[in-house]
Amino acid sequence: MCTKHEACRTNKAVANPTQASSCASPKITSIKMAGVESTGSECCASSTCGSGSDPSDEEGDSGLSSQARFSHSWKINGMDCPSCARKVETAVNKIQGITEAKVLFATEKLIIKSNDASIAALVERTILDTGFTFSAPNQKSTQPKPTGWLPIIKQNGQIIAIAAAMAFAGLIKPYQPQLSEWLFILTCLVGLYPIAKKAISLAKSGTPFAIETLMSVAAIGALYLGESVEAAMVLLLFLIGERLEAFAASRARSGVQALMELVPETATKIIDGKRVEVSASELNLGDVIEVAPGARLPADGKIIAGAASFDESALTGESIPVERLANESVMAGAVVVDKVVRLTITSRQGENAIDRILHLIEEAESRKAPLERFLDRFSRWYTPLMMLVSLLVIITPPLLFAQPWETWVYRGLALLLIACPCALVISTPAAITSGLAAAARRGALIKGGAALEQLGHVQTVAFDKTGTLTKGKPEVTDVVPADHIDSVWLLKHIAAIEVGSSHPLASSLVKHAESKGIELPEASDKQALIGSGIQGVIDGELFRALAPSKLEFELDFALNQRVAELEDQGKTVIVALKQDQVLGLIAWQDTLREDAKQAVKALKALGISSIMLTGDNPRSASAISSQIDIDFQASLLPQDKVHFVEQLSSRNKVAMVGDGINDAPAMKAASIGIAMGGGTDVALETADAAITHNRLVELPAMIELSRATLNNIRQNIALALGLKGVFLVTSLLGITGLWVAVLADSGATAIVTLNALRLLKFESKLD
Repeated sequence: MCTKHEACRTNKAVANPTQASSCASPKITSIKMAGVESTGSECCASSTCGSGSDPSDEEGDSGLSSQARFSHSWKINGMDCPSCARKVETAVNKIQGITEAKVLFATEKLIIKSNDASIAALVERTILDTGFTFSAPNQKSTQPKPTGWLPIIKQNGQIIAIAAAMAFAGLIKPYQPQLSEWLFILTCLVGLYPIAKKAISLAKSGTPFAIETLMSVAAIGALYLGESVEAAMVLLLFLIGERLEAFAASRARSGVQALMELVPETATKIIDGKRVEVSASELNLGDVIEVAPGARLPADGKIIAGAASFDESALTGESIPVERLANESVMAGAVVVDKVVRLTITSRQGENAIDRILHLIEEAESRKAPLERFLDRFSRWYTPLMMLVSLLVIITPPLLFAQPWETWVYRGLALLLIACPCALVISTPAAITSGLAAAARRGALIKGGAALEQLGHVQTVAFDKTGTLTKGKPEVTDVVPADHIDSVWLLKHIAAIEVGSSHPLASSLVKHAESKGIELPEASDKQALIGSGIQGVIDGELFRALAPSKLEFELDFALNQRVAELEDQGKTVIVALKQDQVLGLIAWQDTLREDAKQAVKALKALGISSIMLTGDNPRSASAISSQIDIDFQASLLPQDKVHFVEQLSSRNKVAMVGDGINDAPAMKAASIGIAMGGGTDVALETADAAITHNRLVELPAMIELSRATLNNIRQNIALALGLKGVFLVTSLLGITGLWVAVLADSGATAIVTLNALRLLKFESKLD
């Protein structure tokens, strides 16, 4: 378990939903180096492993992260699939002095932790030796994207050259068979050279059974058997398959790339009253910037004066522009709609809203689904096993049954290519990455494949009431003084003991008193009475505000009747006391979220039951629950919520939805915890998922998306194994050859990837 940094523990809840998640991921302090970003983590970083790391490490903190003094990161170029990420990770982890290394395929980032500040150069050399290139993290290309046919031809030059050479060799074969044969052999050897070289590098760096190795063995074997045409065809199909994988991977990462492009590279900074254009990376806390209509914010900011409309759809999924007033916060990446606006920068470098979402995506990728972890483990022994099976196919018939060597060497090589696990390995991460991206587009942040998988199995959803089903902004509706007590005097003293409390009822009462122009006295020895109320001392006398059910004595008949009336209206009531003298009653009422009833109804349509958990009295809880047709449990202390959720979890898969510090333990006790985006940092950090824009209707959509993702994974695995099974049989029977084997492998990989990409266009049936 990641130990929370002190800053995370003391952070107060923030109004901005995306900003509230800042402690859910490490805060990064950047130190620029040549092509490297060295980072010191202010919050403890996730200890979960990236692609290809030991799955056992993903269940807990290995303790290594906290021992490392330096952190470096690079952007890795040329990764086509998660297996590429695993190759880089395996090679870098072998470097002496590396405490931890992980490659995040979604953001193409390699992050290492080490106690040696000078290890960066060795890591860069290893990346190049493994066959990949690198650049500075989060580096944006300043070059315009090339258009037209020339860049396409240049990018696919090797494939075009091999195809042209093969076509020429095929054309001259009837007239010059010997020259044609040598052309096929030469084409194969020239094309195979970089693949074989990479296979040797990967073998040296700890990945001896890569697809490059299988490809090299198969092509050389075909040449040995005199099948030069087929060897060249195998090579061509392999390269086309690699290009298709690269295209599919870029499509899968397009959402992340689009997110990274939301922050402009320059900003207009106000210095001594003058506008100066500066790099966005040079902005610091407190700087004043000016943003014109149609431009995006380069950092999180607070409006200095006036009001303006902002399009935040890229971050929240809300298509309608929102109006922000003076001193209100606006997220990086938001577009100014109607007027020139000046803002004060409120985010440090690497900590704006976009950065925090990217950190969550990176953290999410590290938290693999159980099925994904199983497939990772499976692929590690599957490839060596299939190489052994291929060897047995080659040697057994000739040695035991006097079969011709050429036939069974050929079939063994075909079997070797078909058995490549690429399609199987990519089937799950491709679907999960697409599912996470689709969720983020709808304004739901899901922290990893494990959480996405759990969502699909949820049978019961437990809701906190205040701030979750309700807006969490209760207003004082009734002040009922006892006989001979002045209502202003009552408000004055009870509001005084509530000053400083972050509880919604307390802040609402203080605001109500101040709006009436009441000057509040100073209270001392203020103390929250968990689950009961609050107390404080004013002028040497003890004042308390307690829930009626927590009184140690009976109220008189008239006040008791009034409490019942107020609670029957769905209001929350406290009894005001001076010592043991009853001063009167104060009542609040919170309003339900507009979409609460719709969300509960949608969950019911999915076959999921809902229940409301609240500390309110049963009458008030009943009044709220009857409006949205939901079961409830009332008068619950925080520990009671935990026990109730634990009991539910013992029978069903339970999701707990909450927003406050007191909800965090219950979230942890549930199968999956879901935080409202406007909630506290503790709730967001504890949760496995967050609804960033507080729309409850996204909860059933998240569950629907999870189920669609699980179905997609099942389809992908069936496609990958089914195609392999068919072609394994046909290859052993001699019906299909080497080029069909490559087509089957590359085709299966492309099919499962494209199938996974369908999730990016997910639309809820409940919309």
